[in-house]
Amino acid sequence: MDNFRVPARSVSRPKQTLDGFVRRPVARQPVAPQMPVQQPATTVVSPVQPPPEVESTPAVSAPSRSLPKLDLSLDDAPAAERRKNRLSAGRTFRMWALRGGLAMFLLLFAVGGLLFAQGYLKLHKVFKGGASHAAALQSDVSPTLLKGEGDGRVNILLLGNGGDGHDGPDLTDTMMVASIDPVNKTAALLSVPRDLWVKMPTNFMGNYQKINAAYESGKYSYLGKQDASNGNTKAVEAGFKSADQAVSQVLGITIHYNAVVDFSAFKQAVDTLGGVNVNVPTQLYDPTMAWENNWNPVLAKAGPQTMNGKQALLYARSRETSSDFARGERQRLLITAIKQKAVSLGTLSNPIKISQLMGAFGNNAVTDMSLSDAVRLYDLTKGISDSSIQSLDLVTAPNNFITTGNMNGTSIDEPTAGLYNYNAIQIYVRSNLKDGYIAKENAQVTVLNGTNTPGLATTKANELKSYGYNVTKVDNAPTTSYPKTVLVDLTNGADKYTKHYLENRYGVTATTKLPDSSIQPNGANFVIILGQDQL
Repeated sequence: MDNFRVPARSVSRPKQTLDGFVRRPVARQPVAPQMPVQQPATTVVSPVQPPPEVESTPAVSAPSRSLPKLDLSLDDAPAAERRKNRLSAGRTFRMWALRGGLAMFLLLFAVGGLLFAQGYLKLHKVFKGGASHAAALQSDVSPTLLKGEGDGRVNILLLGNGGDGHDGPDLTDTMMVASIDPVNKTAALLSVPRDLWVKMPTNFMGNYQKINAAYESGKYSYLGKQDASNGNTKAVEAGFKSADQAVSQVLGITIHYNAVVDFSAFKQAVDTLGGVNVNVPTQLYDPTMAWENNWNPVLAKAGPQTMNGKQALLYARSRETSSDFARGERQRLLITAIKQKAVSLGTLSNPIKISQLMGAFGNNAVTDMSLSDAVRLYDLTKGISDSSIQSLDLVTAPNNFITTGNMNGTSIDEPTAGLYNYNAIQIYVRSNLKDGYIAKENAQVTVLNGTNTPGLATTKANELKSYGYNVTKVDNAPTTSYPKTVLVDLTNGADKYTKHYLENRYGVTATTKLPDSSIQPNGANFVIILGQDQL
């Protein structure tokens, strides 16, 4: 409401008081003392009876502006009489000002309330809810609510499709994970190649397809038919569930929320923000899309520029002269630019902007995040700086985990380690999307091998490192006869989140005493002695 202004109106209309009622003729009433006062015959003022309609005039109507002239008709009255009249006129004027100010306040409140109500309804049209509440959204979350490493983040799967009127309207040619660490105020955008060949969680047109068909398969399987509209909330949720499962099997992380936005909503949202500022690293030349750019094959020149909705959409969609991987990089750049503009305008705290933005989305954008969770997420992340947002992909060396391939004559993407082998991908993702609570506590961990299996401690230590644990020592235990793993907490519960995660991982309850006095902790906060149960 800070930026709310009432636009000036130039339309000619009958004169009104500030509270909006048409001014009616009001006879001036003489102000007289309670007891009759003898006055000279030449100065007696006869009372003027008010017209009948005055009795029905609303009490909040402002009096006629001629009222302050009351004492001008009593110039010959005694001084005391004139003073009373002036005081009465002053009270009348102050009452008029008070009522006028109140009416203006109510007008502002009513208009603002209407805009908020409109925005609220439009928000609920987009923020349908349905997803489980992410524990990390709480201000002081109990460790028992965190299921495992990574649950200290909020992962949102962003899906972009063509929408109704396009070929393959529900194929999500944009798939990106926005991962937020509300504990340490950082975030990351990770693109998922749309042509990655995966096993479909839901079989609608085949058990194995490109990952961009996962949302479509779940949605259409629920409906039993193809339908590009988002009118059926349960069908959209089925699409989200299918896409989540497909992405999770590749990345090894939990998806907490989803959002799908089509071309139309994306374009209109950028225009509602007044365009976005993008520093284009290299010129984008694509003659295949020139017909959509006034027959100009240069979709974007290199350097800083402001893009409107149409330009941003072309920049996000083009891939024929670059690659799907390069397109993912451009999309991450645009998402960051949109975030920058929305924050700079105070969009999410301005009911007018919210109403406009949600109106632009219409039926073309849906999320399973509830409005309350969205508000909480905004409150937690509004302070995240652009420098604290990582841009990640799976194709840029040295982290080139995806390569092109062929499946029955169809060009696909697949892991460099082989079809359906996502181990290296998951290690990379976990190491970059560290759990916020593990990162904050940064507890020192010692891993000891209490078995006769060579290399067990190294294997488990590397696994812990991929989840963000600060492993400072890997060694053999003094003895190798531990049937079960032992977890020793030397912080007396101070690092409660690390303790909870390690107990969860190894299925044990932490103790506070080392089982062998010959073990030297050397500053470690936790000591893990691996037993036969880890083989």
